[in-house]
Amino acid sequence: MLIYIVEDDDNIRELEAFAMKNSGYDTECFADSKEFCQAITKAVPDLILLDIMLPGDDGLTLLKKLRDDPATAKIPIIIISAKTTELDRVKGLDMGADDYMCKPFSVMEMVSRVKARLRGVRDKNDDMICFDGITMSEDTRTVSADGKPVELTFKEYELLKMFLSSPKIVLRRDDILDKIWGQESTGRTLDVHIRTLRSKLGEYGKYIKTIRNVGYKLDRDD
Repeated sequence: MLIYIVEDDDNIRELEAFAMKNSGYDTECFADSKEFCQAITKAVPDLILLDIMLPGDDGLTLLKKLRDDPATAKIPIIIISAKTTELDRVKGLDMGADDYMCKPFSVMEMVSRVKARLRGVRDKNDDMICFDGITMSEDTRTVSADGKPVELTFKEYELLKMFLSSPKIVLRRDDILDKIWGQESTGRTLDVHIRTLRSKLGEYGKYIKTIRNVGYKLDRDD
């Protein structure tokens, strides 16, 4: 899981990153709002640790932007701030933060709160199948790429589900055709659907790789 840390104090940022990495999480760190805003358009994290007093846009401004954007609205956000009054905490929570910790903070408590929030995300996403920035919900039969909806036909959805369910495994053409179309179509139909699916997935379309004379597989770039 990927955690973004937005904190302008070098020592605190390094402490948070060290604790998260020791707990098995991938991290990316940002010292100001500009760097963070550029990064989140490329990859959406599983959780954000957010300071309030930052260069450029402050943390509360970032929080509002994140909650107003459908692509980032559901990301768990924990504020970690030196603003410690009850009014500050209430304001942060009312604006959409999932949790609020005051500096100085206990590293062990921070790790526990992060794990608790991520457990909640996993519980809500039991029906989710994910690969990199592609997310499929079997419950609602919806697909998104980097949080943006991808409209698929029934066959395209079933085709993508096969790939997401068996990432990095080569799927033979005959097996794909038999499972999705039965006796209804030929290899030409599969090729057309693969081409359309790649197009609809945008930058992630390149992850559907052709294995010459065999079939296809879903895999990241080498």
